[in-house]
Amino acid sequence: MSDPHLTIVDHPLVQHKLTLMRQQETSTASFRQLLREISHLLAYEVTRSLPMGSLSIQTPLDPMEAPVIEGKKLALISILRAGNGLLDGILELIPAARVGFVGLYRDPETLQPVQYYFKVPKALESRTTIVVDPMLATGNSSAAAVQLLKDAGATDLRFMCLLAAPEGVERMRQAHPDVPIVTAALDERLDEHGYIRPGLGDAGDRMFGTK
Repeated sequence: MSDPHLTIVDHPLVQHKLTLMRQQETSTASFRQLLREISHLLAYEVTRSLPMGSLSIQTPLDPMEAPVIEGKKLALISILRAGNGLLDGILELIPAARVGFVGLYRDPETLQPVQYYFKVPKALESRTTIVVDPMLATGNSSAAAVQLLKDAGATDLRFMCLLAAPEGVERMRQAHPDVPIVTAALDERLDEHGYIRPGLGDAGDRMFGTK
């Protein structure tokens, strides 16, 4: 299921693994492993339209023109801290990618993002830039991170998350209509604390075993 701005990856493997992650009895170790596995599957979708070129190669039998990804190496940007769970999985597929980090936390009173760290690769204007964060809840932190990356020169941006709320998708659509979103599920709503419902709890806490 997809539209120009939002793609929901409804592959059976993605949905099955997501169900396991949602269960409250799933251990920290299992949660981490499942997140890594789902990140592989989501990465296939978020990189589907990368620019392609060709390379002259010699197989054991014949010469041929073979397809290769064109342009500078991808930039993968993790919104700390939970984004690192998705980042690790994508790096297994794209180990040559350049990596950056945006540190934002959500003020519990205003639900607005507060920046505390920003370090990204050079030449973002020449790279496809994939921003990763497991939860697209209010969308405030995600929209702020994307704006920071645009200010740093990025023009070809994509956002990948595990779960999204309708409010977060709409916030991103309004702030950055040029940034497509790839997710495993669009949940029902946000609660009064800004958590996705039914969701899976706090992804960072479940990934790192913190409260």
